[in-house]
Formats: sequence, structure tokens, C-alpha cells
Amino acid sequence: MKRVLIIGAQGMLGHDLHKVFTEGDDVIGLDIENVDITRQGATRKTIKDISPAVVINAAGFTDVDGCEKKINKAFAVNGTGSRNVAKACRDNGAKLIYISTDYIFDGEKGNPYREDDFPNPLNIYGESKLTGERYIEELLDDYLIVRTQWLYGQYGRNFVETILALAAERDSIEVVQDQVGSPTYTADLSKAIAALVAKDLRGTFHVSNSGYCSWYDFALEILRIAGITGVEVVPVSTAALNRPAKRPLYSIFDHQRLQQEGIEMRPWQEALQNYFRCRGGA
Repeated sequence: MKRVLIIGAQGMLGHDLHKVFTEGDDVIGLDIENVDITRQGATRKTIKDISPAVVINAAGFTDVDGCEKKINKAFAVNGTGSRNVAKACRDNGAKLIYISTDYIFDGEKGNPYREDDFPNPLNIYGESKLTGERYIEELLDDYLIVRTQWLYGQYGRNFVETILALAAERDSIEVVQDQVGSPTYTADLSKAIAALVAKDLRGTFHVSNSGYCSWYDFALEILRIAGITGVEVVPVSTAALNRPAKRPLYSIFDHQRLQQEGIEMRPWQEALQNYFRCRGGA
């Protein structure tokens, strides 16, 4: 049994990581009230005192549009904060797992992104997360960078619950049709991370549920599984929404490296069905 420290344990992914790792490890979960990763001294002391074998940094400033307005905060948390955790891991001989994002890519490739494809983020969130990645690669040898996308789970606000709430209030819903990616269930992502850690792997991995769709297709499937009829889903373009942060239009991952390690991700539709079963909705 090894000691695992999860930073950001109260977040949507953090909750599922805690559930998965407690099945076989000594797990300690911390959040912002316990440790502020933007403070180097406090971060180093916390990790030294806990003395974990593995640190999972699931903390982050993930408000994509908010990052455009709070640039300093984005880089403080996602960049400097990640560096502080990496330094503390280096000083204490801990393996670091860092949760990153598809938003480090510009969506222009046209076919699934591999781990070694050139990053070119379109927004501050993506830039700040890429900064975190580079600090980790510079400071550590024993690390895992896990890039993922389009997360939803039982323990936080997410697209599924947003669509269900809107469907209860409106006769029609506008949803983006020209962004394509893979909806990813945090329970599945957590199991994949646990498998990567169990194999003591290193480097960067792309992890998402298999298959892909647009946000529009995702919304249609949510309503279908929920048995909701009489609500029109209206496709709109990303440009029409005029959001503060630019989004990549194509975010599909290549899973070849993950599959070479014997880790298979189930189709996003199957994972979504499981999410509904867990929430008591189907």
C-alpha cells in the first residue's frame, strides 16, 4: 500500500480519484483550504509532512472564459502552482500526476492528436496549462501528464446537468455544433489514471472516452437517455456565441499510446448511460 496525495480532492475529478485510489492505497485529499499551491513554501511543507509516494495535482483554475479576464490568476494556479507542486515532489521523491487539457492544441490538425503533436493553445487557459506541463517536464523525471477533455461526473457542475436543467425550463436549447471532441466520464478517467500509476508509467498520455461527437450530438444523446421529448435542440456555431475565450473546433485524441499499455476506454455513449444509472435517472 502506498500513500497517495490528491490536491483538488473536492473537485469533480478529485472526488472520483479519491474513490478509486482508496480501494488499495492510503489516500489523503486536500483542497484550497488545506494547501494553496501558488505558495511555494506552504506547498513544499505540506508535501514534506505528508510524505506521499504519489501526488495527483487535480487542482486548477478551469474557468476557461474566466481565465481571459483573470490572466494572472490563471498562470499563478495552472503555471506557478504546478511548478511549486513539481518542485516539492522532486525534493521528496514523489511521483507526480498532472491533469492537463486538450486546449493546449489549436484544433487545426484534422485528425486525432497524438501526445507528441505540437501544442498551440488558442486561449489563456490552454497557455497556462501548457506552462504547467513544461515546468513538470523540466523539473521531474518521474511524472505523468494526463491530458483529457469534456469532463462530466457525479460531483460537480457539468454539461449533462446543464442540459437537463435547461430542458426543464425551455422548449428549445441552442448548442454548439462545430466543436468536436470526446465526452469523458470522470469515473472512467480516474480508473485509467489508477491503471497508469499501477504500471508505474511515465510521460504524457491522452485519456478520454472513445468515440467522438459535437456538443450538439452530446446534448441530443443526453435528452434521449433521459427520455425527454418535446425540447428542440438548435445547432449553432462557435462564432455565433462570441465567448471571451477561443475554443479549438477539433479536439479528438489518439489513444494508441494508452492502448499499447493495455488500457481501453469505453465508448462515450456507454459511459453516459452509466452516469445516468449512477445518478438514478435511467
